[in-house]
Amino acid sequence: MMLPGFPDAAPLAGLAGGVLIGLAAALMLLGMGRIAGISGIAARATGLSDGSLPRSSAWAFVIGLPAGALLVMLANGGLPANFASPWILALAGLVVGIGTRLGSGCTSGHGVCGMSRFSQRSIVATLTFMVTGFATVAVMNALGLVVLP
Repeated sequence: MMLPGFPDAAPLAGLAGGVLIGLAAALMLLGMGRIAGISGIAARATGLSDGSLPRSSAWAFVIGLPAGALLVMLANGGLPANFASPWILALAGLVVGIGTRLGSGCTSGHGVCGMSRFSQRSIVATLTFMVTGFATVAVMNALGLVVLP
């Protein structure tokens, strides 16, 4: 399916991904009584925070994220990817990590799980994430910086 003006869009793949993310979040909440916030789970896996989730479960979740992406890539015969330099990726990861600590969570915890529970804090956090992202892209476009190749 092709969307006018978006030749590279994959709406069915996006829909399938969204359903899988929602299903994973629901299973984690119903099965373990935990919110599927990636930053909190990663902090638990690395020992940066305490919690009721066993560290082995946290590590299984963290390892499963790239493993799942790898399986999808292999099933599709490989996907082209362009990445920034390792230094830029490390810096970006550090900035995101600091932001998730300041915001008491990340987009998965606030945007998927918190907003579905009508959490006011999560609604404000998600709006902040979105507005900041929009502003960043607008500034980069205004400066002539390439967002995507």
